[in-house]
Amino acid sequence: MLLRSFAIFCLLLPATLFAQLEGVVDLHVHSAPDSVPRSVTAIEAAQLGARNHMRAMLLKNHYSETASLAYIVGQVVPGIELYGGIALNRSVGGVNPTAVDRMARMTGSRGRVVWMPTFDSVQWQVINGQNPLAIPVSRNGKLLPEVLEVLDVVARHGLSLATGHSSPAESLMIIEAAKARGIERIIVTHPFISSIGMDVATQKKAAAMGALLEYPFNATLPPFGATANARMEEHLTAIRAVGPQNVVISSDLGQRGNPVHADGLLIFIQALRDGGFSEAEIRAMTQTNPAKFLGLQ
Repeated sequence: MLLRSFAIFCLLLPATLFAQLEGVVDLHVHSAPDSVPRSVTAIEAAQLGARNHMRAMLLKNHYSETASLAYIVGQVVPGIELYGGIALNRSVGGVNPTAVDRMARMTGSRGRVVWMPTFDSVQWQVINGQNPLAIPVSRNGKLLPEVLEVLDVVARHGLSLATGHSSPAESLMIIEAAKARGIERIIVTHPFISSIGMDVATQKKAAAMGALLEYPFNATLPPFGATANARMEEHLTAIRAVGPQNVVISSDLGQRGNPVHADGLLIFIQALRDGGFSEAEIRAMTQTNPAKFLGLQ
């Protein structure tokens, strides 16, 4: 309730305070309505984004498509572009080509991104041990036929692809198969969190294969690291190694108890400045690269 009140308060502040996020594209926005608690609604998140002069937000829900939500919210919140997608967890039928096809056909063409399984992935189960009904994407070192079918649908509709909570090895297989089908807009979802566990050398390999690497502010917060400062420094070191030209900065916020999306992005951007990254590099990671991933000009 406190964070939501703060978000509403921010909407009343002078617009000149928010110019630092002008043109920024956030590829990882959680909000209500959702089946888990969220700190702000999609309308409030979009209003905060517009107030901060952000260009676009990608709404994400682990359990339902968000193309329809992005379309509806976009009808009532001017000044920001809103997009959605689908995460291939059990609630949408798992790795389900039909669900992807229908999301892509949703009114308004706001559906842009397909995430491979996230909280229902086998990798998440292996690390956290909480999901006996996990959805596999590979077996014996090969992608499953239904994964290849989904990639065909992604290619046919010109969608963007995210690796979700796949293992590092699975992520590389997904990237390779996607590229073979002409899919150019690919991102590795928060590779640095412990539940993914992709080391920097593998991240560099993914980048060399043509994928972007997503570094969200949320991954710098506990419980992902012992302290926020130490975790942020790990991220900055990895970004230097992978190269800003291959990186996207996002928020992955909307959880109760965490900052709202715009605040998280402002903190991350300041950390990048303090870490010696140039304004051109910061623009690439927060504006150019995420815009390209969504297929924007």
